[in-house]
Amino acid sequence: MSDAMNFTVPQIAKMIDHSILRPEFTLEDLREGCAVARKYDVASVCVRPCDVTVAVDLLRGTNVMVGTVVGFPHGDTPTSVKISETELAVHQGAKEIDMVLNIGWLRSGDIAAVEHEIGLIVKAAGAAHVKVILETAYLTDEQKLAACWAAERAGAAFVKTSTGFAPKGATIDDLALMRSAVSPKVQVKASGGVRTLDAMIAMAGVGVTRFGTSATTEILQDLARRQVSIPGGRA
Repeated sequence: MSDAMNFTVPQIAKMIDHSILRPEFTLEDLREGCAVARKYDVASVCVRPCDVTVAVDLLRGTNVMVGTVVGFPHGDTPTSVKISETELAVHQGAKEIDMVLNIGWLRSGDIAAVEHEIGLIVKAAGAAHVKVILETAYLTDEQKLAACWAAERAGAAFVKTSTGFAPKGATIDDLALMRSAVSPKVQVKASGGVRTLDAMIAMAGVGVTRFGTSATTEILQDLARRQVSIPGGRA
C-alpha cells in the first residue's frame, strides 16, 4: 500500500491505455469506454480499427489519445495489409498504433523479416507512436530479447507484452526482461491481465510506464479509496 501512496490518481490515469477491444463490444460499450477515458483523463483509449473515427469524435477536445491495433490479434496479417491498416488508422486520427509482430517469423528465427516489417509500420505511422506486441506467452526468453532488440532498431516507441487473447498476459519477469533489453528511449507497456492497482504498482517498479487494461475505473477508485483513508493522502 505504501508504494501506491507515491502516485496520485491523475498520475496513474496517465499511465493507462483504456482497452475497448473485445470483439463482442457494442457501440454503446464503445461510448461508455470513451466516457470512462474522458472522466479520468487517461493516456489513451485502445479501440478496434472499426471504431477509430467514432472514438476520435467522442474524445475531441480532451487530452486522451486514440490508439488502435494492427495485425490483431495473431500478427500473421500480410505486411502490406498491416501497412494499409496503419495508414488508414492514422488518417482517421489515431495517435498510437499497437501492432502485433509476426510471431511465426520470430519463432522461426527470421529476425530480419520481423525487424523489416516493424520498420515499415513505423514509417507508415509517421508521427504516431508504434507499440510492438510480442505476445510473450508463445516465446522463449531468447525470442523475447530478439524481438525487443528488433523493435528498437526498427524505431518503435514501445515494446508490449500481450494482446490479451493468448494463454497468459503480462508477468513481472517478462516485463523486467523487456525493460533490460531496450534503451531508455523505448518504453515498456504491460497488457494482458492487468486488473489491479497492486499489479500496476509492482509492474511500474520494474520500469513499466504504460498499461493496457479495461479495469480502469476499479484501479483508480481503489487508489482514491486508499488515499482518502490515510491522512495526507495524495489523491
